[in-house]
Amino acid sequence: MAADWDPFAVAVLAFVTLQRGAELLVARRNTQRLLAQGAFEAAPGHYPLIVLVHAAWLLGLWLLAPALRPNPILIGVFGLLQIARLWVLATLGERWTTRIIVLPGAPLLRAGPYRFLSHPNYCVVAAEILVLPCAFGLIGFAAIFSALNAGVLAIRIMAEERSLRG
Repeated sequence: MAADWDPFAVAVLAFVTLQRGAELLVARRNTQRLLAQGAFEAAPGHYPLIVLVHAAWLLGLWLLAPALRPNPILIGVFGLLQIARLWVLATLGERWTTRIIVLPGAPLLRAGPYRFLSHPNYCVVAAEILVLPCAFGLIGFAAIFSALNAGVLAIRIMAEERSLRG
């Protein structure tokens, strides 16, 4: 089976897997640091659902995509999304986490992509969840996970907005 795998497809999937793993480590470190500064986690109940959707998306790609040759144009779009992702992460710095962590008294960021959007990271993630499967021709997969992601993001954004209003 692995002999039929496309090396470019495997490289793309490995990149995304390693990226997500590294981001989880950074998020954990940032979360611990913020909590030590007096922050608290808001609405943690939805977090396992987000983890489930994202893990299933990545696992599904590993099951369906390794033997498929990705569309280079859509991989280029995905690459541009990575630049946007880095812009978001760099703007948030130590405040970036995968959970809703509220540091009382800390001002909302209005720099970087936050000058233009309230939730630029969620826009990037939504686009990634759509574009990467489409790059492999997995249109139905992209539609299903985009819908699942939209559902968990609706829950998360409501919870985040509530927590930010105090």
